[in-house]
Parts: sequence; structure tokens; C-alpha cells
Amino acid sequence: MFKILAIALLIVSCKQEEKIAMASETDSKKYEPNWESLAKHKADPEWFHDSKLGIYFHWGVYSVPAYGSEWYPYRLYRTDVYPDYKEYHEKNYGKLEEFGYHDFIPMFKAEKFDAENWADLFKAAGAKFAGPVAQHHDGFAMWDSELNPWNSADMGPKKDITGEILTALKKRGLKTMTSFHHARLRQRHDGDSAKWDTYNSHFAYHPDYPTSSDDADLKKFYGNMPQKEFDQYWLDQVNEVVDKYSPDMLWYDVWLNHVAEDKIEEMAAHFLNHGLETGQEPVLIAKHDDLPKNMSVLDIEQGGKKDVSQDVWMTDITVSDKGSWCYTHGQVYKSPELLLRNMIDVWSKNGVVLLNISPMADGTINKEQRELLTGVGSWLDTYGEAVYGTRPFHIYGFGHAKAADGAHGGQSAKVKYTEDDIRFTTSKDKKSLYVFLLGKPKPGTKINLGKLNNIGYGPATPVKRVVELKSGKEVEWERTERSHSFVIPEGIELSGLANVFKMELE
Repeated sequence: MFKILAIALLIVSCKQEEKIAMASETDSKKYEPNWESLAKHKADPEWFHDSKLGIYFHWGVYSVPAYGSEWYPYRLYRTDVYPDYKEYHEKNYGKLEEFGYHDFIPMFKAEKFDAENWADLFKAAGAKFAGPVAQHHDGFAMWDSELNPWNSADMGPKKDITGEILTALKKRGLKTMTSFHHARLRQRHDGDSAKWDTYNSHFAYHPDYPTSSDDADLKKFYGNMPQKEFDQYWLDQVNEVVDKYSPDMLWYDVWLNHVAEDKIEEMAAHFLNHGLETGQEPVLIAKHDDLPKNMSVLDIEQGGKKDVSQDVWMTDITVSDKGSWCYTHGQVYKSPELLLRNMIDVWSKNGVVLLNISPMADGTINKEQRELLTGVGSWLDTYGEAVYGTRPFHIYGFGHAKAADGAHGGQSAKVKYTEDDIRFTTSKDKKSLYVFLLGKPKPGTKINLGKLNNIGYGPATPVKRVVELKSGKEVEWERTERSHSFVIPEGIELSGLANVFKMELE
């Protein structure tokens, strides 16, 4: 009896010592809220590098009017610059002085929102991570907040949108993200009437409208507060989401440079330390120079790199071809060919795609967007070996398509590629080189990989054979000193979107 008790006490003691040792190790790794300490963080963990595709959604109060774009509240109060918004608003909802942007909130009901269904759709699309726009520029929190009275659990849908969708995603083994755009919210020109309508504030300050209200709650919604108070409010909301939902990724739209630097450092340290405590490998993503590149991933909006990048990067692109990131009436969508081929270009250059969809105010993801997502997922089911977990080749590829400059840097996300455009990826073990044809070539066509030659950018080891990835059928190929080539075989079913051939290497 005493012997058993002694053994039990020994086991308990060992476990306690193990916990103390683990806690000590965690403490030693903890990040301090300064850039020097934060630089120790690995910006792009292996899981993120391997993931290649994520999905998020612009969905909120702005989805109710569904007019113009998610920038409806910004343009609504700038009546001199955007008179059409005021005209539309007053025609459909009443005088602007009587029906403000916040009055849309009870109309944002999300009655058809089904987190389980959405998570199934995102997984079927081939996404490895997903999540919501947790808060856009407009001050409405899409989570159950104790800090922001304007939130989806207490108002509008009366649902914890972020909590429900992240829970559903985690059940399916997907990583999770939340995006934040609210650094832009604060009004910065309330004391200067000449600047009320300028770009630096999302809501225009004006004494005739609730944007200038002194009501304690309305001030939070419209960002009408001193800078120091706003900076803390900005930070507290991000920390609340981190502590409550443990997302794997925090993604930031621009304007972090308008928040006090020490608050940005506090945010990063809190998020990364939370990851240490939960055993996650967290990722911080931002645009431009909003976060140091040694501890974050660069995002390029609606565009991409023009060449292979040594560092992993991301682009956020939307399925809509014209119009908005949020759902709007008459929204037009990209063709499957345009969408997927531009995604392949990103993957060939060491990039990750964050794809945006636009649910309707009631929580419906319409047929057009669902078909785009499932089309991408179906293609990835077949050719995913050439995407997930791969790495870039020496060169991304070559071809004849002309890429226009992107509005936010790099190149446009709407390049029109054809079967004459070729992209590459490689397996991690360098035993396979994947050749993407961004279109559907005719059987019998000879594909000349001229740049893939022995004196230029050829593989490090000889090619053993070439197979069409979907069928596994070996194809006729040839190597000379100056080129590699193969012939599109007869009798195989090719994709109308893009096709992949695998060069197996010795």
C-alpha cells in the first residue's frame, strides 16, 4: 500500500516538474513588446508555406444596402463628392439626418448564416485556412464583444459570427484567421471643418449627422474619440479576439501607421505569446510597411509579385470581377479560368492566395460564388499534388501574357493567360518538377520548355520520365542541350482551366 502511494506521489511530482519545466521554457521564449524581441518570431511557419489557399469574407452592415461597395459608409457622408450615394440612400431609406449608417444594423439579420455549411464549402474549395473580416473600417465587430457595444452578438444577427465560423473550421482541421481593418476608423479632422471630407477618416465628421455625436456609444461606432483613447480601443478589441478565439493568423488591412507604434508592438507580443501558450504557430500578415518584414508576411492586394520571391508572401484577391469586395446588387464575377490561372501564377512565385467571397446580408453565398469555389476545389482535388506543400523553381515560368501593374503594387490579379503560358513548382524533396499549362492545349501539340535547358534553368538532376498528372499517363518527351519538350498525348481528358505535367527527376 505504502509502496503504491510512494509511486503515485513520484509520478505526480514528475508531472509537476515537467509542467514547471515547460512553463519555464515558454517564459524564456516569451516576446517583449519591442521590435527587437519580436524579430525572433519566424514569420512563415511550414504549415503556412504549405497551405497555398485561404478564404475570407467581406460581410457586415454594409451588405444591407449592397450598393457601390463596402465603402458605402465612407461615401455616404461625403455628399459633395459622392452625391449618388446620398441620392440612393434617401430614396430607399430616408433622409440622411434621420437614418444614419448605424440604423442599418437591425436590418443585418444573417438569418440564413450556417457556419457548418460555410466551413464545408471552404474545405471543399481546397482552402487550408479561413476566417471572417472581424471588423471592417466601419466599427462593427463581427464577434461577441464585451468592449465594442456595436457587435454581431448583441445587435443585428444576434450571433457570434466569428466564434461560430472559427469553431466550425477548427472541427474540420482548417487553420483560422481574423482580419482587422478598423485602424482607419478614427476621425482625425473633427476640429477643422475644411477637412471634414478628406481621406484620412472613414467617417466624415459633420454636426448634422450622427458621425459627430457625443453619445458614448455612437462615438465608438463612428470613431469620434481622441487618438490616445482610440489607440487603446483598437488594441483591446484585437486582444479580445485573440484571447477568446485563438486564431492562427491576424491579417491587417492598411493604416497601422495611424495607430501608436507601442500599441502595435503590444498587439504583436500579445498574439505571439498567446500562440506560445496554446502551442500554435501564429502568423502576422500586413500590407506595405505596416509591420517589419522580419516578423510578418507581406500581403499585396489584388495583385502579385512579378518574379519568384525568396520570402513567402500573400495576395488577397476577390472572386468579383467588377464592383465590390462585399456583395452588391448586380455583382459580376471572374471566370473560373481567370481566377485559377492567376492563382497558379501566385503559387509559382512563392505566394499564398487569400480568396475573398461576398455573402449577402441574410447569410446566403450565392450560386455563382459557390460554383467558383467548388470549381477551384475540384481542380485542386485532381492537381493538388503540384500545389500544396510545393516550393518555387529557379524561375516561375514563361509565356506571352502581358501583366499590367497592380493598383497596390506588383502585377494585376486579372492577367489573361492561355495554354502558351507556363508555370513551375517543385516538390520539397526536389524529386518532381511540375509544369503548369495555363489553358487547354490540343492533343499532339509539342510543348517546348526552351528556358528549361542544360545550360540555363534546367533541373538539378536528369529527368526520368514525364507524366500527365491527372491520368498518370507517361508522355513522349525529349531533351537536347538547349531545351526540354514533351508532346500532349492523344486520348486523355484535359482540363479547360489548367493542366499539369510532372517531370520525375533522378
